[in-house]
Amino acid sequence: MSSEKTHVQLLAEFAANTKVLAPNIAADARERILDVLGNSLAGRAESLHESDPDRAVERVVTAWGGTPTSSVIGSELKLPSASAALINGTLAHILDFDDTHLPSVLHPSASIVPTALAVAGEVNASPDQILRSVAIGIEITNRLGMASYIPSAGNSIFFEKGFHATSICGTIGASVTAAILYGLDAAKIADAMGIAASMGAGIIEANRTGGTVKRIHCGWAAHGGVVAASMAREGITGPPTVLEGRFGFFNAYLDGQYDAGALLDGLGDRWELLKTAYKPYPTNHFTHPGIDCALALRSSGIQAADVVSIELGVAAPVIRTIGEPREEKIHPKSGYHGKFSAPYTLATAFLGGGGLGVYLDDFSESNWDQPERLVLAAKVNVVADDQATQIFPNAFAAVLTVKTTDGQTHTHRVAASLGSKESPLTRAQLMQKFTLNASRYLAADAVEQVSKYVNFENQGDLTALMKLLSTKSA
Repeated sequence: MSSEKTHVQLLAEFAANTKVLAPNIAADARERILDVLGNSLAGRAESLHESDPDRAVERVVTAWGGTPTSSVIGSELKLPSASAALINGTLAHILDFDDTHLPSVLHPSASIVPTALAVAGEVNASPDQILRSVAIGIEITNRLGMASYIPSAGNSIFFEKGFHATSICGTIGASVTAAILYGLDAAKIADAMGIAASMGAGIIEANRTGGTVKRIHCGWAAHGGVVAASMAREGITGPPTVLEGRFGFFNAYLDGQYDAGALLDGLGDRWELLKTAYKPYPTNHFTHPGIDCALALRSSGIQAADVVSIELGVAAPVIRTIGEPREEKIHPKSGYHGKFSAPYTLATAFLGGGGLGVYLDDFSESNWDQPERLVLAAKVNVVADDQATQIFPNAFAAVLTVKTTDGQTHTHRVAASLGSKESPLTRAQLMQKFTLNASRYLAADAVEQVSKYVNFENQGDLTALMKLLSTKSA
């Protein structure tokens, strides 16, 4: 083998050698943690049935047993770190409210933050150590996703092939997060990544036709990352060419099509972390620009009763996720299934209105199948829009055309969805989202204390934070 350093060795050195975060990177990592905690607490509050994924996963891992070292969000239960990561990662992604990196189109924080919290509980890590592990883990996850984005294809190759980049890249990123907190050196971080590459998995057919398995993908990535780092710590090794080798990651998943520069250039100077978009609405991110358009037209005075027909123009590659099969999208099987439907989420935007415009209550068991919503969804036609297609996946864009009963046609275009770097959420909006989510489970004083802890206004150990996260309101 050449003496030149391999891809995984260069990434591992970046992880091992980045000891201090720049203030803007540390601040971003804190906000990622806060967002994940809010999403997870809301996920716990929304868990109503024994068949819900978080409850099912909890039963599975409790039966596994093991040494209890780490806390579970929304529970007094303590489990081995890998098991806690599996439950907490499931909670982080269960509502589809977690952030998305563009243009790789993956959800990094929902795998990385649960990993950090689980291992931090095991090793009693400091807040600074947690922040560093989160920032670096997200960065490597995002760069692995970026390597799969080929501009000539206009899309992520993962997505084109039906793989869920979140759980595949997230497992490797999570192994780095865990390895940092375990105090591993660059060589063992590389081993952890090499091991994790054999553990990542996930396909996204559930986005189209239903199923609850996708909701555990981030949990499985977090679990795999902790296991991989634990194995590396104990002496298991990974192949040094695990990424670029003949039978490595990029050949196995992407047929050898990848961008090495996007993966490696500017490590530590150019942070892909900062390109991660927040979700203002608890729905598939491809639906967000359409929701933005619908909310804008609604605010101009158009009501659901006025609508004769709706045409939504979006990027061509997303139609198969949010527009097809049409029968499934105009009449979804559940509120969660409806989150992946452009017709259904547009109808919800015209008829709902909680949170930042569309919120969790709009998809509850009592609301999701209202006849007026399904009637409106059936009036929606989803088509390809050239402008949105050209921009995708660097931004999610849409144009909405509504014909009304008075014979008029109303059009609104969004060039980048709310929450993206082009149209960012304000700090007040981020805090509103966190407070609304966390308040579904925690008492008001606990919500405030969690916020202060994550923002370093309160200094205390992780145990104190996790105890707060288990204090369900009466």
